[in-house]
Amino acid sequence: MTRTNSNRSSRVVLATLVVLLAATVPAAAVSVTGEDVPEEAQVGTQVSATVTLDELYQNPESERWQLSGSTELTDVSWTVVFYDQTGSQVDLVEPTGQSFAGVDIAAETGTAEVEVRVTGTVPEVASYSYDPAQEFQLMEVTRGQQGGASNTVDSWTTHHYTERSAAAREAIDEAGAAIETARSNGATPSDAQANYEDAVAAYEDGSFDVATNLANRATEQANQAQQSRQTRQLIIYAVAGLLVLGLLVGGVVYWRSQQGPEDPLG
Repeated sequence: MTRTNSNRSSRVVLATLVVLLAATVPAAAVSVTGEDVPEEAQVGTQVSATVTLDELYQNPESERWQLSGSTELTDVSWTVVFYDQTGSQVDLVEPTGQSFAGVDIAAETGTAEVEVRVTGTVPEVASYSYDPAQEFQLMEVTRGQQGGASNTVDSWTTHHYTERSAAAREAIDEAGAAIETARSNGATPSDAQANYEDAVAAYEDGSFDVATNLANRATEQANQAQQSRQTRQLIIYAVAGLLVLGLLVGGVVYWRSQQGPEDPLG
């Protein structure tokens, strides 16, 4: 009798643990099966990004949920297209504003795939950063339950720039490459390195003309350091060659001097 009660209690505890685990383990994430997102964009231009969501219903408890989206683009328009398992469009909604919420995704409607597209104007840069490059949030997509918790499906960021900031960044990139090349060839471009670091600081301060000038100077100094290194090497090689030649000539003269006078009757 005691053993029966013990077994029954064990089964109850086990069942309770299973229920608790099922309640606490989050549903598997929605899959992003396609994305067309620009890596960079110029401030003030209009861009678009599209992502495709699949595997929408990972377990029976998630056959209905709500889709939300947000962006830092301005003058925003959204398009959310619903497709069934055959790839045919079954619905379309067009939210407005920098964010939307409450778009129902339900298995009972036949929706098997969702395409989210956002279009808008690239925002101004709040603060510049050289490494890593400054970015803005192009799109974030969230999955949630009505009145419940939500989780981010995925988020996409894009490097944004102006014409002047792009020119300064290109000049700094070139300076960095010139410095690395000089170092790989044995030069020590300390002046170039100092100007390079000042160029980066000027870039992050938004002083792009100053950054460009400093970077160009750094490139010139790195190239000069490499050329000086190569010139010194050539001089060393030339001097070494002359020394070797001198030793050879001296050796020949010495050898001949040790042979004595030739026998005229020989």
